[in-house]
Amino acid sequence: MENSTHNQSLAGEKLSFDKFREAVLKDYRLACESREASLLGRKEVLTGKAKFGIFGDGKEVAQIAASKFFQPGDFLSGYYRDQTIAFATGTASVEEFFSQLYADPDTANDPHSGGRQMNSHFATPIVDAQGEWLDLVNRKNIAAGLAPTAGQMPRALGMALASKLFRNSDVLQHLNHLSNNGNEICFCTIGDASTSEGHFWEALNAAGVMQIPLAVFVWDDGYGISVPRRVQTIKGSISEAMRGMQKKDNTNGFDIYKVKAWDYAGMCEVFESAITRMRETHIPALFHVEEVTQPQGHSTSGSHERYKTPERLAWEREWDGNKKMREWILENTLASEEELEDIETKAKELVRESKQRAWEKFIVPLKQLVAKGLEVLDAVIAQGADTTGEITAAKNALAMNREPLRKDVLQALHKTIQAARHSPLIGEVKEMYQQLRQEGYKTYGSYLYDESPKSPMKVSTTPLQYAGDAPVINGYEILNHYFDELFTANPKVLAFGEDVGKIGDVNQGFAGLQNKYGENRIFDTSIRELTIIGQAIGMAYRGLRPIAEIQYIDYMLYGLQQLSDNASTLYWRTKGRQSCPIIVRTRGHRLEGIWHSGSPMGMMLHSLRGMHICVPRNMVQAAGMYNTLLHGNDPGIVVECLNGYRLKEKLPSNIVDYKVALGVPEILREGTDITIVSYGSVLRIIGEAAAILERSDISCEIVDVQTLLPFDVNHVILDSLKKTNRIVFIDEDVPGGAAGYMYNKVLEEQGGYRWLDVSPRTITGQAHRPSYGSDGDYFSKPNLEQIIDVIQEMMSE
Repeated sequence: MENSTHNQSLAGEKLSFDKFREAVLKDYRLACESREASLLGRKEVLTGKAKFGIFGDGKEVAQIAASKFFQPGDFLSGYYRDQTIAFATGTASVEEFFSQLYADPDTANDPHSGGRQMNSHFATPIVDAQGEWLDLVNRKNIAAGLAPTAGQMPRALGMALASKLFRNSDVLQHLNHLSNNGNEICFCTIGDASTSEGHFWEALNAAGVMQIPLAVFVWDDGYGISVPRRVQTIKGSISEAMRGMQKKDNTNGFDIYKVKAWDYAGMCEVFESAITRMRETHIPALFHVEEVTQPQGHSTSGSHERYKTPERLAWEREWDGNKKMREWILENTLASEEELEDIETKAKELVRESKQRAWEKFIVPLKQLVAKGLEVLDAVIAQGADTTGEITAAKNALAMNREPLRKDVLQALHKTIQAARHSPLIGEVKEMYQQLRQEGYKTYGSYLYDESPKSPMKVSTTPLQYAGDAPVINGYEILNHYFDELFTANPKVLAFGEDVGKIGDVNQGFAGLQNKYGENRIFDTSIRELTIIGQAIGMAYRGLRPIAEIQYIDYMLYGLQQLSDNASTLYWRTKGRQSCPIIVRTRGHRLEGIWHSGSPMGMMLHSLRGMHICVPRNMVQAAGMYNTLLHGNDPGIVVECLNGYRLKEKLPSNIVDYKVALGVPEILREGTDITIVSYGSVLRIIGEAAAILERSDISCEIVDVQTLLPFDVNHVILDSLKKTNRIVFIDEDVPGGAAGYMYNKVLEEQGGYRWLDVSPRTITGQAHRPSYGSDGDYFSKPNLEQIIDVIQEMMSE
């Protein structure tokens, strides 16, 4: 009996050892595959097949060790060095890596972005074709990679915060396809030099305050491109710089760990215990991964031999993670030299074959397109249309192109059309040219806005309803009633920002609602607009519906980077794989103060294509816009009028169901002599001007655009112009801002210039910021007398 038990124990030990050995060798094989992908990827860039390359070589072993503890339900908020994590978690293949490197627009080949993002910007699906959130708990999730340095940090905050809310909010417990009791961790990766960005510090401070499961991995290779760490980071060490943030008993803060990028076993041991602790406690952690190497330097745009000493380069070769893992395997007799050589050979073969398959999938359709183009050109030449030889030259150049692109075919066709533009034989060429242009713009321009049934443009609108005894109350009270009903109806909605929680925001829209709905749904943040926006983005990834408040529109600048590079582009750059349905609530226009009276609409219009920008004139209208956005998956901004909170409005009985159609202007006053186009606060001044002008027999038609993005999709303004033959665009933005944008949309895009009897005008704010005080406001923004004078001048022409 004792001998049998002993034999079973030995068998168990052997089985355990065999599994351990198998796992280690699998990890080594993966490290070799990822390194080979980097090496071959660089060659593809240098030979011209790919346009730019930035790779994760040197980080393979560290990323494999971290990935061992990345579980279904977890999220990665990373950047362009994460190829090994993607391979290790099974969320991307080596073949997809190369398809992305070649910018293959076919999502069957590059499902992560359809050729729209550079290499190693991976993205797993989080929504289906119907716009519904997938079962995120049972899949490993990667947020679309970001290139702007440290741009991945703010959204990571929201992804981690969501776990805390899912664990602690009773109304979210039923959403078990989005969270398993908040056990999910957000892994966030960043290069050491990028920790100098304010994004990093703002996000870490907030995470340490809130105590959320954020695991930050800092890859420290000693440089930021050519700039050494001593110039980048105080104390020359990010973990030392963060010592004041280290969690101690009875304090909040971070757990801080230091590991070596070449120490496979040591990293696995540290990561396992640390990640387990995080799942249980939600205490955030920083993993300072030191002594990372960069075998090929920063990127293909330059050589690291220019700034690294021969001694440093020799050290990097000696302490390369793959090399050290190989030595460790041999030292611990986990494999023989021959076994490792076999793994290395097979890794090279797999990567080479994956690269070739990706290239064939990319180039074959293009060569087929070239062949079709050559047939068309040959037919034109055979019909005698090439009188100058230009068509033959274009055809020969296209035929000799060994690595053609779509633009090469288009350019050859265009040259042919120009050379034989008067020939009756050119019709087929023109047809192919137009078809390819249309296909090309669709290939690269689709999915800017949601194209699923969850598009807010497809939301059924509803008219307002009023009870017979409907009260007339202040605008802020309208919003307060609305938010109260909204939070009762939709448990996924959360609101947060500076002063939003305890006092209910500075204008009282949420007054008393935190007490009613709890701190997990309506809560305060510190003064950190950048990460308020990022926090919302991360929460939206997790399937929640955040309303992030930026107290005044002037401060949108702080959060603009996250809105522009992340929220507004996400659906487009993942070709519909990922959505970001955040709502940014802010307020602006006239308040008689330089930092509280901004109307930087042009700034947002030009940097936030992919978002909806709503500019309501009153709070009932604002509620209707919130409802429309909440029924869709696109991100949006609602700019409430600062001077409208204490204006009286009638309370609708269906305020939580009322929806405003986006992109559909409303005619507030009908007229026959001139069309006035505007939005927001200035409409009240325009209304006064119209009443005065009517005494002089000038009939003004006032059009409220309601939304700037989208803008007048049914050409309501053009129809008004056809009637009046005069038009003026008025707003509080700087000259050439939103008024210039509206001018372009109506007169150029809609062809409104055909209907003008007099020169069109814009009346805007001044080029400077709005000056302080009532006189400052008067001379900084459009005023009553100015509007009257301009319109009378137009009528006299």
